[in-house]
Amino acid sequence: MNPLAKIVRSATPGAGVQFRRDRYGKSGVPHFLRDVIAMANTAVEGPRYIIIGADVDKKGTKSLKSVTRDDFSGKPSYQGLVSDFVEPPVKLRYQAVTVDGKRLGVFEIGDCQDRPYMMRVDYSEKLRRGDAYIRVREAPIKMGRQQLQEMFERKFHDSVSAKRIEIGFPGEIIRKDLKIPTIDLAEMPSASARDKLKQLLDIQANSKNTGSTTGILRLAHARLFGSTGPYETWTPTRLMDEMSKIETNYQIDDLHFLFETNAQKLQLVVYNQGDEPITGASLAIVLPNHSAFYLASQLPKLSCNGKYEDRGADEQAAYPSVNLKDGAIHISNTLGEIPTGLMVNAFDTPLRFCVGSDLEGRKLGIRYSLFARNLRSPVKGKLRLLF
Repeated sequence: MNPLAKIVRSATPGAGVQFRRDRYGKSGVPHFLRDVIAMANTAVEGPRYIIIGADVDKKGTKSLKSVTRDDFSGKPSYQGLVSDFVEPPVKLRYQAVTVDGKRLGVFEIGDCQDRPYMMRVDYSEKLRRGDAYIRVREAPIKMGRQQLQEMFERKFHDSVSAKRIEIGFPGEIIRKDLKIPTIDLAEMPSASARDKLKQLLDIQANSKNTGSTTGILRLAHARLFGSTGPYETWTPTRLMDEMSKIETNYQIDDLHFLFETNAQKLQLVVYNQGDEPITGASLAIVLPNHSAFYLASQLPKLSCNGKYEDRGADEQAAYPSVNLKDGAIHISNTLGEIPTGLMVNAFDTPLRFCVGSDLEGRKLGIRYSLFARNLRSPVKGKLRLLF
C-alpha cells in the first residue's frame, strides 16, 4: 500500500496530523501559512501531515472528498509560498494520493528541527512578520512572548556560534567570488528560428516591392529551412502564425540549450569549524533576477535518440527548490547534519544556470542564510558571481 494512503487510512487528528475537507486554493493562503507554521512548531518527531479532502467526525469516522486536479498544478505554488513567507526554511511536498477511489492531497512537512518557525514578511494585516503558531489540541494557536522565549532559550542552550561556520564556492580554499562565462543567447533554438522567419518575411516584402520572381523566394526558403517540404505552404500569414508560436514550440529545445548544452553548474560548500556537528541544517539563498540570467527551476529533459525523455522522480527531487518572487530568485535546500572539520556540499545536485552576454563585465550578488537546530543564530553572508 502507498505509505501516504496508509497514513490517510490509519492516522487520527493530532499534533502531527491535520485533516481538512476542502483545498486551500488562492483564497485560503493565510490559513495554509498558519497551518504549516503551527505544524512545524509542534514538538513531534519526524514528518507532519496535512491531509486535504478528508474529514473526521466526533466519533472518529472519516469521510473522503476528491480534490480537483488543478490544485496540484502549482497555482498557487504552495512550496513557493512557504519559501517566501516562512522562516527558517521548511521542507514541504504536496502529493496526490488515491484512497477508496477518491483523489486526496497530502502536504508532507519535513522533520522540523529549527523551531521556532514564523512569518518572514507580512502577508496581510492579520498575518504579519514575526507571527508564530503552534498546534494545540488539533487547532493552530498563536504563540505568545513566553512560548517564543522558552523555545529560543532551548535553542540557545548547547548551541553553536554562527562565527564557526563558513560558506562559499568550492575549491582549494573557500572562495567568495566566482567567475562565470557568458554566451550569445541569439543562438537559442527559438531565437534562431525567429530570426529565420524574420529574414524570410523581409525577403518576401522586398521581392514584392521589386517585382522579383518566386524563384528568389524558393532559394531563400531552401537556404533558411532546407529543401524538404513544399514552399507554397510558407505564406506571409503562416510565417506570422509560426512566429507567434515560437516560444511554445521551442520551449523544450530552449531549456535543453540553456541547462544542458550550455549549462553552468553552481555548488556551494559549508565548512563547520565548531566542536560539534550542526543538526537539522537548511540553506536559503536570494539573488536578483535579470533577463539574461537563466536559472533552472528543475532539471531539463534528457535527449535520447533525437527525442526528449523525462528524468526520474528521485533525480528531480535531488534538485534544490527554486522560486521567482518579486523580481528575485529564492532557492532553498535541506542539508541535514554537517559534521565538524569537513566541507559539505550545499546541494545534492548543483544548480544549473546560463548567462547571456548582456551581463558580460557585470556582477550579481548572492545573499545566503544557513539555519540549523543548534545554531545560536543563522549564518548570513554574501557571495558574488562575476560575468
